[in-house]
Amino acid sequence: MSDRKHGVAIPARLVPFPASVSPEARASLARLVSEEGEPLNASYTMPLPEDHAGWMAVKAVADGQYATAVKGLAGTLRSSVETIQNGDVTIHVATPETMLKADFAYIDFHGGALVFGGGDACRAQARMQADQHGAVCYGVDYRMPPEHPYPAALDDAMAAYRHVLKSHVPSRIIVGGRSAGGNLAAAMLLRAKAEALPMPAGLILLSPQVDLTESGDSFQVNRTVDVVLPGSLMRNNLLYAGGADLSHPYLSPLFGDLTGLPPTFLQSGTRDLFLSNTVRMHRALRRDGVDAELHVFEGMPHGGFMGNTPEDRDLAEEIFRFVSRISGEASR
Repeated sequence: MSDRKHGVAIPARLVPFPASVSPEARASLARLVSEEGEPLNASYTMPLPEDHAGWMAVKAVADGQYATAVKGLAGTLRSSVETIQNGDVTIHVATPETMLKADFAYIDFHGGALVFGGGDACRAQARMQADQHGAVCYGVDYRMPPEHPYPAALDDAMAAYRHVLKSHVPSRIIVGGRSAGGNLAAAMLLRAKAEALPMPAGLILLSPQVDLTESGDSFQVNRTVDVVLPGSLMRNNLLYAGGADLSHPYLSPLFGDLTGLPPTFLQSGTRDLFLSNTVRMHRALRRDGVDAELHVFEGMPHGGFMGNTPEDRDLAEEIFRFVSRISGEASR
């Protein structure tokens, strides 16, 4: 029996930026590609999982990049923010300038490949969510590896959820996360269900990292085509897991029993490396009887077009509509 892999042989070719997206979106894609057609992010190589010193050096560089991005938001964020400590977890509580949804809470889990994106970036994101939804946002600044591998982040997620439940009824809570944050948002609800905690009113998963085994089709089909996330995050996944089974539902929520989870909003793009994560999670939720809606955007890479494009605004409006519907239903 041959060990040869069977599949589709694709000759070397240039994949053009789609004419079917806005000029702003095409410009966003172009900024992330060299003149030779190589995604700029493909030049970054993550350390081996056991190279903790190497990971700390990469985190320092990433923190500097996030700091620059946060400075660029100066003057655009209107909400106030207070940082609190609840046991081991840091929570940034952002209060909007204008409260549109009284007694409503949005729990936000930041992205960053399970390793990056905490601190000031998490704090700024909490303020952005508070501004967008007109509701109090709890940005969970969960612990991350290499200092704190699994289950530290999930423990922090649970502690944050229990904290929010003390001041908000479950029907007035929405949980959301982008990329790695989507992993934690979904895993937290699976564990909350196992621990007999009530479910929130809704769940938002934006290009969620819900399969750390990377078994989906788009991990091959969209490799390199996704200019934001051009390749595997397996080294990050193994570092995060700290030796635990990557297929366990608390690490890969896609493989869990999703029965009883709240109405869920899922988003991805046709060029997103995590497209398979998102569409498979949608089907799994539907099979388990969960009200789930899927939004796939044309030409969009992982995390969106990273700017003020019509597509990014369309996505923000869809999320606002979902939150408004859920909060309206909860208030009846």
